[in-house]
Amino acid sequence: MSALRRKFGDDYQVVTTSSSGSGAQPQGPGQGAQQQLVPKKKRQRFVDKNGRCNVQHGNLGSETSRYLSDLFTTLVDLKWRWNLFIFILTYTVAWLFMASMWWLIAYTRGDLNKAHVGNYTPCVANVYNFPSAFLFFIETEATIGYGYRYITDKCPEGIILFLFQSILGSIVDAFLIGCMFIKMSQPKKRAETLMFSEHAVISMRDGKLTLMFRVGNLRNSHMVSAQIRCKLLKSRQTPEGEFLPLDQLELDVGFSTGADQLFLVSPLTICHVIDAKSPFYDLSQRSMQTEQFEIVVILEGIVETTGMTCQARTSYTEDEVLWGHRFFPVISLEEGFFKVDYSQFHATFEVPTPPYSVKEQEEMLLMSSPLIAPAITNSKERHNSVECLDGLDDISTKLPSKLQKITGREDFPKKLLRMSSTTSEKAYSLGDLPMKLQRISSVPGNSEEKLVSKTTKMLSDPMSQSVADLPPKLQKMAGGAARMEGNLPAKLRKMNSDRFT
Repeated sequence: MSALRRKFGDDYQVVTTSSSGSGAQPQGPGQGAQQQLVPKKKRQRFVDKNGRCNVQHGNLGSETSRYLSDLFTTLVDLKWRWNLFIFILTYTVAWLFMASMWWLIAYTRGDLNKAHVGNYTPCVANVYNFPSAFLFFIETEATIGYGYRYITDKCPEGIILFLFQSILGSIVDAFLIGCMFIKMSQPKKRAETLMFSEHAVISMRDGKLTLMFRVGNLRNSHMVSAQIRCKLLKSRQTPEGEFLPLDQLELDVGFSTGADQLFLVSPLTICHVIDAKSPFYDLSQRSMQTEQFEIVVILEGIVETTGMTCQARTSYTEDEVLWGHRFFPVISLEEGFFKVDYSQFHATFEVPTPPYSVKEQEEMLLMSSPLIAPAITNSKERHNSVECLDGLDDISTKLPSKLQKITGREDFPKKLLRMSSTTSEKAYSLGDLPMKLQRISSVPGNSEEKLVSKTTKMLSDPMSQSVADLPPKLQKMAGGAARMEGNLPAKLRKMNSDRFT
């Protein structure tokens, strides 16, 4: 098999077929098995590795006229062979047309027959046939001026044609030469010196599952304001039943932190952290064998030498993403400089990586932690206690001013309820502790348990209870208030009693 691969290349795989054609069991070499070379079915890509997009526009109909409205861009986008053909054809047609105009003037004036007459002044001297008219046009257009053929002042139509020739020649030169200059100075060739790793890898970095690939710059000139973006192309179906064949999703490669802005002097490893917001949240090593997706990488920047914007593209399909791999280091410190070894630019090696997706890892973590459910319950009880506290605040504000003074402070029930809620949460949290700590905390005489019993007893009695249940200071204040009420007249006592009831 290795010999066959060396002979035919890695793009072919060996398939063993039975000579009988039953296909029930693969036969051994002694049973007439045959080996056939079947080419691998290549994955259809949206963007090639060199950055070319595999998209063809068809059935444009009347929309093709839009290309002529932007003729300059259309010529720049054409291939070089068509640019050269249009360049030569345009100049040839323009020269022949203008030479024909000069020959037509000479023909209508009769200069062709009287060219050799000594006392006759033609429109253009020494133009007596079409080749001589063509040479005069070339000498005028190229500003050569040999001095043998020249225009005279006896031909006003020749002067007008000369002005038209100068204007038309300047327009044709500006258009075609400008088109060729833009074509030659396009920054597409600068993208050839921007490298992307052949594979992308998925492994752990900083405790998080991360998708990584590598970019590099082969030139010493920098890419100014270099920025990188990633798109995930994957077909999906919406809940309404609509099928999207090439749905584009954004992959975050550090947009929020500024890591997408690159200082591309040496090769850099671009990272996409797989979390709950990532499209790869439920991607595992097992599911990668059945998934079909394509990651399009776009690197943009300004060429330092020309100041033009350059864009380099590549893509990674699902079979080009290696699970559990990491890139080899390529930078080493030499004497006085850093050396980049591009021979290891695409090299990777295996590292221990869990085969589970981030979603599966989080679910396993939730199942393995027993303190999550009590914490949720505590948060619910804390919320209920805050609601009760707000209710007591409303009740206390509705009490008469005398009762508010008797209680000492207006926010007394609020503080009391906070104490009770805090102690109840502490008491509830004892169930989450180990058995030994629960026994220690359940010893009689614990200050926390006493505080809970006191606060619950105080809160269980209504505000209209007798003054005997209040603390001594409050009892004295309430007694003083009762003596003051006893000294009041009968009408005021009746008004107070009606107010309290």
